Amino acid sequence: MSLKIAVFYGSTTCYTEMTAEKIQALLAVDPALPAGSSVTLHNLKQQPLATMVEYDVLILGISTWDFGELQEDWEAHWDDIAAVDLSGKIVAIYGMGDQLGYAEWFVDAIGMLHQAISDQPCQRIGFWSTEGYEFIKSKAVTDDGEWFYGLALDEENQYDQTDQRLSLWLNQIVEEITELQ
Repeated sequence: MSLKIAVFYGSTTCYTEMTAEKIQALLAVDPALPAGSSVTLHNLKQQPLATMVEYDVLILGISTWDFGELQEDWEAHWDDIAAVDLSGKIVAIYGMGDQLGYAEWFVDAIGMLHQAISDQPCQRIGFWSTEGYEFIKSKAVTDDGEWFYGLALDEENQYDQTDQRLSLWLNQIVEEITELQ
């Protein structure tokens, strides 16, 4: 059975958008996904969150700004999140942040988005190890401190690790999707 996958993202400086494009390109050729699966990109600037109901798998891209603030496109739709029915959806989150310049708020938006959908009856996948990062605090970290609620990327300080982390994370979420099918 083919899957309809969507990447919803907001992007101010294009890093979240470029990552969404990489995700689409890599998943489009992933042999582990069922034949006929599709990956569609949705820029929140042009697409309402209500469109999420049309997909089986949602990959949500968000960046953290300044002192733990939401990216502007997500912020503009923030009140709409609770109204979207995510019943039966599989959801993964990735986010951008600066672990050195904003060490007390590193990828907070991942945690804020995770919290915003936590009451929804969806399957959350794609938790990512905190190992290899240097930060003081984050809303995106599980209570035990070992996992982010999604893939954390830092284009300011660890850009050289982005492609490898993204590839490993995509392998992980495809495996998790397969286990849930």
